[in-house]
Amino acid sequence: MMMNEEFDDIEKQLWEQMGNLPTPNPSPNMKTRFHAMLDTYKAEVEDKKASSFSVFLMKLKQVFTYKTSNNWAYAIILIMMSGIIGYFAGKPNNQAVADQNDVKKLSSEVQEMKEMMMLSMLENPTATERLKAVSYTQELNKVDDKVIDALLTTLNSDPNENVRLVTLEALIQLGNNPRVREGLVQSLMKQESPLVQVALADAMVKLQEKRSVKQFKQLLQKENLNKAVKGKIEKTIQVLS
Repeated sequence: MMMNEEFDDIEKQLWEQMGNLPTPNPSPNMKTRFHAMLDTYKAEVEDKKASSFSVFLMKLKQVFTYKTSNNWAYAIILIMMSGIIGYFAGKPNNQAVADQNDVKKLSSEVQEMKEMMMLSMLENPTATERLKAVSYTQELNKVDDKVIDALLTTLNSDPNENVRLVTLEALIQLGNNPRVREGLVQSLMKQESPLVQVALADAMVKLQEKRSVKQFKQLLQKENLNKAVKGKIEKTIQVLS
């Protein structure tokens, strides 16, 4: 019993002596080293986050590249990705700023996937799917040369007359683009359908494309040209001259 009391006294004295020890002043470089370590940790977290995000986008792009027949799956993915963008956009300002780069990258990828889907569907053997593909041009924030060339090819060579007419309407909406205007002028001599020829004549008047007059005059020289088309072309030449 006495031994235990002596041990308690020694322990008490030891703690009292430790409490009286002077507290060392922190090193002037401690704060700097701490912040450096913190910045390094944050950078590693951001790199890991960016890497995971890039992998996610790459996987989605692979779906669009290698599973071109599942157009319904594309629509579901695009809806999901649009929802993700909406989620980020609805965050508080401080969080929204932090995720701004991710949102921009995701938006860009969505547009790229829409373009890939549209180009893929233009090659679909079903006319209904090709019509849907043309309508998707309205959902693209920016129409590049690849899309324009695909639409012009469809206008000039698609076997379905309705697809060509709808494609022409889509191209007219892009009439401010010089590549589109030149393509429409060159398309005049490639059309055999009277309906498409008349629609192109209306398009040239709407766009006030005077360069088409030369093409129209050449078209008038074609044998077996539909009489109604001939009258339409002659009137169009008068309007544009």
